[in-house]
Amino acid sequence: MKYIWQTKSWPDFTWDSDKLLKPLGNVRFSQGSLITQIRELGFEIQQTARADVLVEEALKTSAIEGEKIDPDAVRSSVGRRLGLPDAGLKDVRDQKADGLVEILLDATVNYSQKLTPERIWGWHAALFPTGYSGMLKISAGRWRNDEKGPMQVVSGPIGHRKVHFEAPPAIKIEKEMQVFISWINGKSHLDGIIKAGLAHIWFVTIHPFDDGNGRIARTLTDMLLARDENNPKRFYSLSSQIMTDRNDYYEILKTTQTGTGDITDWLKWFLECMNRAILNSNTLLEKIMIKARFWKEFAQIRLHERQTKVINRLLDAGADGFKGGLKNKKYMGIAHTSRATAQRELADLVKKDILIKRPGGGRSASYDLDWERWSSFGINSP
Repeated sequence: MKYIWQTKSWPDFTWDSDKLLKPLGNVRFSQGSLITQIRELGFEIQQTARADVLVEEALKTSAIEGEKIDPDAVRSSVGRRLGLPDAGLKDVRDQKADGLVEILLDATVNYSQKLTPERIWGWHAALFPTGYSGMLKISAGRWRNDEKGPMQVVSGPIGHRKVHFEAPPAIKIEKEMQVFISWINGKSHLDGIIKAGLAHIWFVTIHPFDDGNGRIARTLTDMLLARDENNPKRFYSLSSQIMTDRNDYYEILKTTQTGTGDITDWLKWFLECMNRAILNSNTLLEKIMIKARFWKEFAQIRLHERQTKVINRLLDAGADGFKGGLKNKKYMGIAHTSRATAQRELADLVKKDILIKRPGGGRSASYDLDWERWSSFGINSP
């Protein structure tokens, strides 16, 4: 099997611009609509939106690779770095969460700064603060050395592995990355969004690290999108949409990396994915509006931090998030408390007019927020 980095034309990618005109135009239109909506929001809501998008980006870019990070640790880290309270959520410290949030903010806040090997190495080291990926020791903050064999993307059980992609040998990485970084920093007449999509496929094809290449590629993509928009604040999560389309994402990467160097299909997919991400941000912004106004109304109500955590989970999930409502057992799981305590705290939330009891249920009573009451708090509300 031949890969694009083995072609004579590498890394001179080609694409059909005519086929990209419509999807690129759709993205630009969606960007404009989103900017208009954001401007109509107050400063506090904008800050909350920025924080929630950053949390979503951190969680989903990890989830794409099958890695789970504590959501509370991510929210806590975002809150500390942006100077935002989180409705009483307790301070949770976690090295991995802090490192991931740190590189996402560095990429977007400092989008105008030059990219250097040292900067990318710093991002990688922040992703793997212990020097381990799971149980495996890796070269954190350094290019891979292939001492355990060629870098391959594989699937299947041991003995029956299927190789989907093999990256350039380690001996070529330094030169490959010099060319890539020089291109990132250089001026060009290339559309900024197209450049972001091209950078993504280029970086994951070089695959310069033992692990974390996808996360670094998406971080670089966010940096270039922030540079294109001339705005460090992100109000949509590309990684969230990629997670939704994860199977298609891996398939288009595989097809492109075993192709001829024509990346038209990849760029078309990237633009369409980005457009869906922007359109879906409307739903996120609506949830943020509801959450902000909810806590404004109940700001003076004293609640235990367990109750606050459960309510935030309900608000984040939205009206369709908890099928069957919030039951005692679910409360126990989220709050990590006993059945008796869960029953007592649920009853207290009903008494304070925060939760309502859903009809029926008997002993399996379930509760929810009064979504009809809050449904008028969408983006277009006065």
